[in-house]
Amino acid sequence: MNPVPAPQNPKKKALMPSGPLRRSLRAAGHHLTAIVQVGKEGATEAVTRQLDQALLDHELVKVKVGTESPEDRFEAAERLAAGAQAQLAQILGRTLLLYRKHPRKPKFEPGPAEDARGAAPEPRSAGRAPARKRTVRKGSFRKGR
Repeated sequence: MNPVPAPQNPKKKALMPSGPLRRSLRAAGHHLTAIVQVGKEGATEAVTRQLDQALLDHELVKVKVGTESPEDRFEAAERLAAGAQAQLAQILGRTLLLYRKHPRKPKFEPGPAEDARGAAPEPRSAGRAPARKRTVRKGSFRKGR
């Protein structure tokens, strides 16, 4: 018997795959403000150029799709991501979070120099564990601490 494949949500097909990178991008993008806005003309060539420059400057960019835009937010997201060679990390309401790795100084992924070295996480220092902060309970007989 062939199992019936689960239907894929067309809204999620444009998003980058789930993983630690996407989680860190979403966390970092939470506090950003929208730099690029899609207006009544839609995702035009000028908007794509502006997004391309913003991705070069910032690596992670929030884009706001206006309510007067002729395109659906998912259509606009696909066009902008394809036009700027970026990955779509999140669609939240009418706000898009787009990411493209910086060619020289990446913030979220290791760069080519770090990959060549095989950078591993720093080993924990051997020796004593860090001292824990003492807590004094409320109503303790030692109030002076």
